[in-house]
This record gives sequence, C-alpha cells and structure tokens, in this order.
Amino acid sequence: MKSLKRRFDNISNKNTYWSSYICFAESIKRQNFNKETLQIWFNKLVDKDDYARSDKKVILEHLYALSSSKT
Repeated sequence: MKSLKRRFDNISNKNTYWSSYICFAESIKRQNFNKETLQIWFNKLVDKDDYARSDKKVILEHLYALSSSKT
C-alpha cells in the first residue's frame, strides 16, 4: 500500500511554509485512498488549528473527492 505518511513528510519537507492541511491535500491527490484511511491519517497528520472542527465532515468529503479525482 502507498505510504500516505511518507508522501506527506516529503511534501511538507519540500514546502516548509505550507500548512499541514495543504500538505495532506497534496499527499492524497489522485491516490484513490478510501474514506476510512483518509479519516485516520487526517486525524494523525493535520494540525487541529488548520481547520474548524465544525467543518471537518465537509473537509473530509472534499478530500475524498480530491483523492478519487482522475484529473
């Protein structure tokens, strides 16, 4: 399986000024991760200060669409 954490670490090391959310979004783009995997790693890798807790469900849906997109 693709290592999401390894991809996240590589992206965040190359882009030190990006937020953890942006790095996570870049890490999953077009990688076809399932919803459960995205949610688990989102909770582990993205700083809680990078998003509003009330928006978490919508954010995860957007990230799933980003991961599943072909273009």
